[in-house]
Amino acid sequence: MQKLLLPAALLSMTWLACAVPPQKLMAATQVEDPFLWLEEIEGPRALAWARSENDKTLGELQSHPRYQRFYEDALTMLQAKDRIPYVSLGRRGLSNFWQDGNHVRGVWRHTTLESYRAPDPQWEIILDIDALALAEGKNWVFRGSSCLPPEGRLCLVELSDGGKDAAFVREFDRNAKAFVTSGFELPEGKQSFSWVDGDTILIARNWGEGTMTKAGYPFVVKELKRAQPLVQAREVFRGEPTDASTEPFVLRDSEGKVHATGAMRAISAFEYEYVLFGPKGPIKLNLPKKTNIGGIASGRLLVTLEEDWAPSGDSRFAAGSMISYDLDEWKQDPLSARPSLVFQPAPRQALGGFAATKSLLILTILDNVQGKAFVYKYDQGAWRATPIPLPENASVSLQTASHATEEVMFAVSNYLTPTSLYYFDAASQRLELLKSAPPQFDASKHIVEQLEATSRDGTRVPYFLVRPRNAKFDGATPTLLHGYGGFQKPLLPSYAGVMGRLWLEQGNAYVVANLRGGGEFGPQWHEAAQAATKQRTWDDFIAVAEDLIRRKVTSPRRLGVVGGSQGGLLVGTAITQRPDLFNAAIVQVPLFDMLRFTKLGAGASWTGEYGDPAIPEQREWLEAYSPYQKLVPGKNYPVPFILTSTKDDRVHPAHGRKAAARLAALGQPYFYYENIDGGHSAAANLTERARRMALEYTYAFGRIVD
Repeated sequence: MQKLLLPAALLSMTWLACAVPPQKLMAATQVEDPFLWLEEIEGPRALAWARSENDKTLGELQSHPRYQRFYEDALTMLQAKDRIPYVSLGRRGLSNFWQDGNHVRGVWRHTTLESYRAPDPQWEIILDIDALALAEGKNWVFRGSSCLPPEGRLCLVELSDGGKDAAFVREFDRNAKAFVTSGFELPEGKQSFSWVDGDTILIARNWGEGTMTKAGYPFVVKELKRAQPLVQAREVFRGEPTDASTEPFVLRDSEGKVHATGAMRAISAFEYEYVLFGPKGPIKLNLPKKTNIGGIASGRLLVTLEEDWAPSGDSRFAAGSMISYDLDEWKQDPLSARPSLVFQPAPRQALGGFAATKSLLILTILDNVQGKAFVYKYDQGAWRATPIPLPENASVSLQTASHATEEVMFAVSNYLTPTSLYYFDAASQRLELLKSAPPQFDASKHIVEQLEATSRDGTRVPYFLVRPRNAKFDGATPTLLHGYGGFQKPLLPSYAGVMGRLWLEQGNAYVVANLRGGGEFGPQWHEAAQAATKQRTWDDFIAVAEDLIRRKVTSPRRLGVVGGSQGGLLVGTAITQRPDLFNAAIVQVPLFDMLRFTKLGAGASWTGEYGDPAIPEQREWLEAYSPYQKLVPGKNYPVPFILTSTKDDRVHPAHGRKAAARLAALGQPYFYYENIDGGHSAAANLTERARRMALEYTYAFGRIVD
């Protein structure tokens, strides 16, 4: 195979590197950051730099013989018409958002369950985003809709310009298939909203100076009436400027009846206060700070706990549990109502997803990172669980539930078996296989193993290894190691057709590490590697890499790491703390400068995960691992491929930009690609996604296969 070479142009950036000699880089950054100008998202100089970097990277990777085949294979799979069209169940039928080669931006459409059962359902298009973008001259990205229960005719549709989190909101009539003339319409912004009734919505958004948090999210909630201009909206709640954000909420039952309205004040990324709007003013609920109100099921209010809680002397609930209140009792006196237990996790278990049907609660759990599903019914003062007989040893994802019936749908998947969609009617106990995705790669030559590594402090860290059956364990298998390890988000087994076709089919291995900081085993697993102890996440990742090498699955020459967002930070710490372990690093939309992350994008809202560099004690532990500052002269790093997006208004593109610029100043080789659109996914549509994946796998082959 042809060797993938790094061009001389990637070894330095002439006009930038000359401005900051490598020998002066460390001293310079102790006083000031020489690359602050790259933090100006659409500054002419920064954009010119990004486009120049793109030209170099695309010129190298797209000219490789593999790239075009990878791109065509990826796009074919992503746009395949026989992939599963996931739906939401509602009183109006089944709704779906779909993108393919003919609908690049996508169409919002619906069908009936009877039609959906057929191999080729008959769809009725509700809203064509491609046609809308063409008519309005915008690069619209559909961000979803919120429809007014119970009928679901009127919807608030979110449209993003290029994929940003900030979106425009416009009222849409699904019967008329048109935007409502003089309907609710909100200008672009990071905002949240909830329907109260057909003529009233609650909104948190930028209302002008002094209404946004340091993280760039709103903390003021107002009530807006139909035909009322925004300037006349009535303020109903105000959080604090130091909060992460504030969002309105409306508690409805399965019939669409409103039982309470209020606001959720996010004090930090994981701590909340809930207030109810009453005739005498807001009422603060006496719930612990690490709590989420989950809605209403079976006439009871659901609450999930992310910390241990003893509301009274005779009742104690463990972190990771779900509890419930009698709705009538709670409405009468929300401060003295007594909760009861719905679910409490056993060791190595975690609550997955949940949803209410007409009269039941559907719940999924993770059991040693494998999925299970249950029907919960409240009967004679207690919740009783009945298992749903879905396939075992797989991930189980609750896709949708109907509030009008007892119907639900689950996606069941693992690394080597294509995803299947199951329909379940809890009333009749009918379980039906609705859809199965066709195989997208030959999985017969691979097996999946769940193994464990021992981290620095002795903690057992599980990981999944997808490897060739005939692997020789001589350290020669090219292996990509993927991780995340943050914000209590789990990485679960799932079928990835593009990865399988472009990577596994070529005789390579893929690994997913279930690191502390994630949510694979509930709140405790997250809190074990948070803030002052975040280094444990990095230790866990390194331990998995070392375990793979010890088992001779692979070797440093053949081992690459990949991760996005928090996972991009993970990859950054891996290659700066142990550059000797890796020969490739795919760094997607990363955090990288942890001494300035609170000043970039939405970073100020993540101090609960990492700490605050403005506080000396916390800055000390951040400085101990911040990858940007750990790029220093005298070390050889695995040649990384850094990807980000100009339109990412969550994790600022400056993290990736500055990492590349610093590597250039050090004379270190790297690849850098910045999608001008795309948002936090670094891809606004399937075409851009296929290009990104083809670039990544072309790079990976050049580094650890050839």
